[in-house]
Amino acid sequence: MHNRSLSRELSLISLGLIKDKGDFKLNKFQIEEIFESALDSLINHCREELDNCESDLENASQKILDSELQEGVESSYSNVRDELKKSLIKIETVMNTLSVTLDFPKLIVSSDQKDIREDVNQRICNIVNNLKSIDSDIDQVMDGWRLKRLPRIDRDILRLAYADINFLHTPVAVACDEAVNLANKYSDLQGRKFINGVLRRLQTI
Repeated sequence: MHNRSLSRELSLISLGLIKDKGDFKLNKFQIEEIFESALDSLINHCREELDNCESDLENASQKILDSELQEGVESSYSNVRDELKKSLIKIETVMNTLSVTLDFPKLIVSSDQKDIREDVNQRICNIVNNLKSIDSDIDQVMDGWRLKRLPRIDRDILRLAYADINFLHTPVAVACDEAVNLANKYSDLQGRKFINGVLRRLQTI
């Protein structure tokens, strides 16, 4: 997990801990407290992912064993093959999850790096202090929708992308890719599709 990707993810979680109104300011101490809470949430999420992976691997292994026991007895070869395919797909999914989640010891170490904390601080300040204008600009490209109608997590992903492009001078393609990665992890299918559409229009403002 690259430092910028980590700081974006921690920024997203931090934003979820802040009230969704543009009529207040946060000082550095308050942002630091929010950052620590966001870090705890991300670490707990990683632990839950590891627990889920362990359970999924056990279930997949049991299904493979059951398929072997049923082969040539009650089930047809095609049924056994289908069960094996499902188990292997599940194992592949688990391994992909593990490859990301096993970065979490590095996450804990990286979170103490000054550049990550300053990056999160800057992102949150830019968004909180300019929330009304950010939301207004995003509303202009919502194509018949209003930002406030979206789930909170989707709103914050779009706000982060906007801040990346307009305040932090991140290349548009990079900001959009990072937003899509966050949507893939934290949003649902409908949210991901909607975010993709708004991001395409957001590039033109």
